[in-house]
Amino acid sequence: MTAEVVNGLAQAQLQDQPAAAASHVAPYSASYRRTPVKTLLLAADGGRSMVGKTLRVGGWVKTGREAGASAWAFLEVNDGSCFDSLQIMVDKEVAEEVGGLKKLVPTGTCVLIEGVLAQTPEGTKQAVELKAKKIIHLGPCDAATYPMAKKKQSMEFLREKAHLRSRTNTIGAVARIRNALAFATHSFFQENGFYYVHTPIITASDCEGAGEMFQVTSMLSKAKEHQGQPSVAQEDVQQLQQQVSLQGEAVKAAKAAAAADKQDAALAAAAKAEVDKLLALKTSLAKAEEAAKWIGGFKRTAAGDIDYSEDFFGKPAFLTVSGQLQGEYYACGLTNIYTFGPTFRAEDSHTSRHLAEFWMIEPEMAFCDLEDDMRCAEDYVRYCCRFVLERCRPDLQFIVRMIDPNAISRLEHVANSPFARCSYTQGIELLQKAIAEGRKFEDMDVHWGMDLGTEHERYLAEDVFKQPVIVYNYPKDIKAFYMRLNNDGKTVAAMDVLVPKVGELIGGSQREDR
Repeated sequence: MTAEVVNGLAQAQLQDQPAAAASHVAPYSASYRRTPVKTLLLAADGGRSMVGKTLRVGGWVKTGREAGASAWAFLEVNDGSCFDSLQIMVDKEVAEEVGGLKKLVPTGTCVLIEGVLAQTPEGTKQAVELKAKKIIHLGPCDAATYPMAKKKQSMEFLREKAHLRSRTNTIGAVARIRNALAFATHSFFQENGFYYVHTPIITASDCEGAGEMFQVTSMLSKAKEHQGQPSVAQEDVQQLQQQVSLQGEAVKAAKAAAAADKQDAALAAAAKAEVDKLLALKTSLAKAEEAAKWIGGFKRTAAGDIDYSEDFFGKPAFLTVSGQLQGEYYACGLTNIYTFGPTFRAEDSHTSRHLAEFWMIEPEMAFCDLEDDMRCAEDYVRYCCRFVLERCRPDLQFIVRMIDPNAISRLEHVANSPFARCSYTQGIELLQKAIAEGRKFEDMDVHWGMDLGTEHERYLAEDVFKQPVIVYNYPKDIKAFYMRLNNDGKTVAAMDVLVPKVGELIGGSQREDR
């Protein structure tokens, strides 16, 4: 076989693979030859360089409307790859293959459409639109039963529609922003020499009592087995113990009588009967003592606590509130590490600041003091802000329009402003000065040694410094035992990063090493 023939066969194979070489096709959607919407709309030229190309776009119809006396329809199709949707124009003749335009226009309809990319007239929102030539796939949606209306939906309603809420503007934007922040987190630490460590989700450690914990146990199924069994009171056990004791005396007497007259078969039989009665009582007592250990379906220890010896782990286990402990000993071998995973708090609080489940980033660094710690926290926050401003601008613009008009300006301010530094003592003095000048707080008892509330933290960040500020050197009595004691004997090398609108964003400390 000649080289020319081999090359010819290779070229033919490449041509047979659907758009495998096309850079605009999603890497793992080659079989459908699907082009992500963001490839067009987020391109530097808005997709103009691809005008005239035949493309396939798949997604879900955000809005659809018939026009030109039902001669064609305009579909706004979104695939989640970016905030904006691509406009697709479908002629009546093209739509007839799938049942007509009315099958395509309902919100929520799933489509995969092949068409030619065309430039839109000057002054329109988008630079390009797709002129449909063929409907490759249609997933019909009944407008009468589809729950996601075009109007704004409440968060409470969306919680009940978990399988569809990712199609909404708000949840879609939040998901893309969260994705960007997670990517930025890994990028920042990896670029700065940290190793990513996976710490246990199930643990026996409660991390200095950082919060109420969710317990993990396999004993509930066993509890159901014992719930129907009759309970034995301690008084019943004591009564049986007394009977065993009395019967023991009776056995001694019967055996003594039998031993005194070994020729008397009746005395021997009586002694044996007393022994059998004692054994039966001991068996009853053992069963009663075991049954008495089960209270409320759970086996108890002698002290009355739940006996975890029969649990899955043989001891109490919980969902983690922090990976700090494991992170610390990995840092003692790898120098700089970070954890990034789910943590759980069972605090009975129903505010937006207390979540039952959230993801927490915990870096641990060896050969590092408080100043290094503060600089790392500042660099990380500013890195994330710059990253999301660069990668998620359309999503942030939606947040500004619909939720928080100052979201972008605040992120830009944080990204571009060096963080201020303020000792805890200075912070207390600033708060006391504000109160003396007439400032009102819910908690007006501001004194050295108190734990700052969110209102105090936000006042320092928003009103005093008007930028992020790191408060450091907190009183030792309000911080954890492992934080390094300062030379004054009253404060520890701890810090909190306070940002406008939020208050505390990051907490950290230098560990005690003496």
